[in-house]
Amino acid sequence: MNDKDRPMPPLIAFAGVLGSLAVVRWAYKTAVRINQELEEARLSRVAEATRAGEIKTLRRDPVTGAYRPG
Repeated sequence: MNDKDRPMPPLIAFAGVLGSLAVVRWAYKTAVRINQELEEARLSRVAEATRAGEIKTLRRDPVTGAYRPG
């Protein structure tokens, strides 16, 4: 019997599918975890800026018409 005529054994195909699902699940969980960490860091920077009063209101310059912090 020629090797080209034999189909892939079901056990090997099933193991490949399970391995692929495990990799996809790991990648998804990692992406969610990283996004949560980034969101927490972003929110903490915004909270620090508002506590310190670093966010200034933009005011219109009457001469140029441009908006400037102040």
